[in-house]
Amino acid sequence: MAKPFLLGVLGGMGPLATLDFQHKLLEATPALSDQQHLPSVVWNVPQIADRQKALAGTGPSPLPELLAGINKLNQAGASHIVIPCNTAHHWYEPLRAASDATVLHIVDATVDALLQTAERPQRVGIIATKGTLDAGWYQQKLASHDIEAVLPKEQELTEWFVPGCYAVKRGALHEGGELLSRQAQALLARGAQQLVLACTEVPVALRAVNAPSLSLAHDPAQALAERCSRLWQEYRLTQLA
Repeated sequence: MAKPFLLGVLGGMGPLATLDFQHKLLEATPALSDQQHLPSVVWNVPQIADRQKALAGTGPSPLPELLAGINKLNQAGASHIVIPCNTAHHWYEPLRAASDATVLHIVDATVDALLQTAERPQRVGIIATKGTLDAGWYQQKLASHDIEAVLPKEQELTEWFVPGCYAVKRGALHEGGELLSRQAQALLARGAQQLVLACTEVPVALRAVNAPSLSLAHDPAQALAERCSRLWQEYRLTQLA
């Protein structure tokens, strides 16, 4: 007998990004009553070691805390698990291996959504942590569809992305939005036709300053929420059959 649908959210990276994902999940799910909304259990525990520092070699690995969260979500009965943090996908394979529940990948959901847009871009800018960029997940997935990735320069990461990201984490959304908006504009100026906001703090920050680049942006958390909503709707149909 199939396990009942229950979405597990491995969050806390950061806590605002997790709340933002939950809001997107709510909006992405068509429902006429409380009972038709997607059931979820959320592990929004921010005491997970800093992912950027871990990958830079200046801090401890977050893997033990991530595995603990995966374990808690499995104990709660999750049938599927999502991680609304791009950089944390550096540890995707050991997390997937440790989970009885299916762990969805944010990059797959994002690129699949991008490919469904009316005008498929030839060049896409990626706003992300150095760890995500170095891993190359988005670049490789885009390249498999003959789409070129436009990446931030090292100086831009140092001057705009990193301080912008940490501004959001301390609640300074307008400050973070101004810095990250500069990063977005720089990628567009270098030929990006669309953007992937591949750090879950970025969409929150850009919305705070109503950045013009949002009209050209793809939000991985939104894509992940929409994929979860479709899975829930498919499950409901099987229960009604």
